[in-house]
Amino acid sequence: MTTIIERIAALKPEEPFFSFEFFPPKTDSGVQNLVARLRRMAQLNPLFVNITWGAGGSTVSKSLDLATLCTSELGLTTCLHLTCTNMEKNIIDEALSKAKQHGIRNILALRGDPPRGVEYWTPPESQEFMYAVDLVRYIRQEYGDYFCIGVAAYPEGYADGSNPEAQDPKIDLPYLIEKTAAGADFIMTQLFFDTDKFLAFEKMLREHESGIFETIPIIPGLLPINTFQSFIRTAKLSHAHLPDSVLEKLDSVPSTDDEQVKQVGVEILVEMIDRIYNETQHRVRGFHFYTLNLERSVALILDKSNVVKTPLRLKLVSQGTEKKIEKPVSIESVLSDGVKDVKITEKVAVAVPASEVSMTSEASWDDFPNGRWGDPRSPAYGEIDGYGITLHVPAKKALELWGSPETIADISGLFVQYLKGILPVLPWSEEEGLSPETKLIEADLIRLNKLGLWTVASQPAVNGVRSDDKVFGWGPRNGYVFQKALIEFFVPENMWFTLKEKLQIGDSVSYYAGNCRGDFFSNMNANDVNAVTWGVFPNREVVQPTIIEEQSFKAWSEEAFAVWKEWQRLYPRGSATSNLINTIHESYYLVSIIHHDYVNTNALWNFLQL
Repeated sequence: MTTIIERIAALKPEEPFFSFEFFPPKTDSGVQNLVARLRRMAQLNPLFVNITWGAGGSTVSKSLDLATLCTSELGLTTCLHLTCTNMEKNIIDEALSKAKQHGIRNILALRGDPPRGVEYWTPPESQEFMYAVDLVRYIRQEYGDYFCIGVAAYPEGYADGSNPEAQDPKIDLPYLIEKTAAGADFIMTQLFFDTDKFLAFEKMLREHESGIFETIPIIPGLLPINTFQSFIRTAKLSHAHLPDSVLEKLDSVPSTDDEQVKQVGVEILVEMIDRIYNETQHRVRGFHFYTLNLERSVALILDKSNVVKTPLRLKLVSQGTEKKIEKPVSIESVLSDGVKDVKITEKVAVAVPASEVSMTSEASWDDFPNGRWGDPRSPAYGEIDGYGITLHVPAKKALELWGSPETIADISGLFVQYLKGILPVLPWSEEEGLSPETKLIEADLIRLNKLGLWTVASQPAVNGVRSDDKVFGWGPRNGYVFQKALIEFFVPENMWFTLKEKLQIGDSVSYYAGNCRGDFFSNMNANDVNAVTWGVFPNREVVQPTIIEEQSFKAWSEEAFAVWKEWQRLYPRGSATSNLINTIHESYYLVSIIHHDYVNTNALWNFLQL
């Protein structure tokens, strides 16, 4: 296989290119569906694809498997992320060895963000890889020029979250020089939306007196805007500045109308790409898309941009279409996964826009919000932000917010304060505040938390609210949305078994429960699925963006209990708070309950009158 640098060198002068990034989904069904998506997106002809690497090597086997599939089965030039924070040397050696074994010749060498914020992380003296430059040097030392190595850069300056005002790319410049001098072949940036800041950053590098950045490829990282909520969340997590011009464009459409937000997002990205390519006088000609494992927005951007507009692809369709192409074409090589079951009696090859290659039903079925309450069959389910298991706030701030609880009542008090808006964040939440719909069930949630059922997720029942509703709305205009009431909470073992007896009676509720030891209980079959949000819109099938089933619950349960251990690490070993949190981690259950009577908005809360 060729390297990224070899592929760039083979292009015509000033010829633009693009690349995609994917992450290993959390569920087996998500992985299977991502493979189908990769096959479709490969038809768009990216120069290369990136496969991410979870914090601390948490996705090592899945990342390697996915990278191998891209290289061996799809024939894609593949770049494997590799982080060194809190990483054992043997894991890095094994990853590099397997990458070479499977023909993967490109590595993006990253330090990786410490899972709990920089205050938590002091590199041990025995650790060989403290920074990305150590990893770059090691790869060059052990493998020479076999691997093409990329390194990360931050157009707005690196931010650890403790002091965003301190972001300054000039502060980071010595480290980028060091990484580049150690053997980097290309530079890839963190995502950004402020084109002015990227242009200033690129100019600073190109004009640096050392001359080290004069010709090295600088590839901007771009995030397609799929939904307004995910856009705001990701920008906040990455500390990306949002220019007024971008916000004004998004404000011109309802934030709940995902279709319109997506279209405006395409316009924003197209403008960014065209401007960067032209204003750098084509010095920057590669553009990297953080796809979040979604495809439609990327395909639309490639279609609309004058810079990276893809050539017409070949696709087989039934006779009767226009623009016939006489050139023979292999059916297997161009037939989209999305039309395999269509009976085609007389086949002709036609030219279609790149976006249509990724506009099959499989391409758009997960266009609507994904995340914790998403569809675990989606390749985008459990979308990662690069931080792994985390408290979402730096250690110092966490201690200021949560103090040092020493009793069960203290813990209950923290959950109640969060629901009342006194605390801005809990270990399982982010600093986005409670959703407006939570206010409607606030009294019920406070009552349950005072009883010792510590809620980490919930939603009220909704029966046919318009899709443009300011609280519950989502999706295209002129539709109606529905949702079943659900709740998820931690509960002590004795309370769980009392509640379990009640849950076994009748068929109005479905539940899942488990603990840190892997014990699992449910009244559902392994393959049963609960649709908990759905929408009915003009001219399309019923959309079910959120389902809950056994596979997704188990994946989330493992993370939810891991957060207790992250919280425990804030405190000295053997302290009262550390012991308390450890006891909770070892003895509590996580329980998820769905009530199916969405017509009766009080059904779940009446059921939980304990």
